[in-house]
Amino acid sequence: MISTAEATIGPFFPPRYVDQGANDLTVFDGRKARGDVIEIRGRVMQEDGTALENLIVEIWQADTQGIYRHPADPRHAQADANFLGWGRAATDAQGSYCFRTIKPGAPEGRLAHINFMVMFSGIMRILKTTMYFEEGSDPVLLSVPSERRKFLIAKNNEFNIRLRGENETPFFDD
Repeated sequence: MISTAEATIGPFFPPRYVDQGANDLTVFDGRKARGDVIEIRGRVMQEDGTALENLIVEIWQADTQGIYRHPADPRHAQADANFLGWGRAATDAQGSYCFRTIKPGAPEGRLAHINFMVMFSGIMRILKTTMYFEEGSDPVLLSVPSERRKFLIAKNNEFNIRLRGENETPFFDD
């Protein structure tokens, strides 16, 4: 069977689904976030390395103190008011995405990390994964088989996501 628009499951994202600047987390309401500015780059690919264009990548992360600006974080009232901690990007024809953000601090009991969510036309569920800056003692990272953990560690702030195959990025359920 050949997949057609009628045979795949949406959502089908219009080219302007991602607002300009949504991939820059360093500024919120015109104010600059505290912390070291970094760029996170990568590609999203199929099993054979084919790039996925117009795939939506969202990230959410703690601020430089390791605090999430969300009521679920007991310290959220102390979070950097200039840092929303959420961003969105769409991949280009090469499957590339880029975020400008601050290096997050480590939340209590965790390593510093950035959470990723991937949405694409035809994917029947949202894919969630986590990017770490280093390997170490983290309950989520340690839940992944040791031989697969390397796919969750960024190299020079580059984090490639492979959707299937031997080198598939580990994905997490809620």
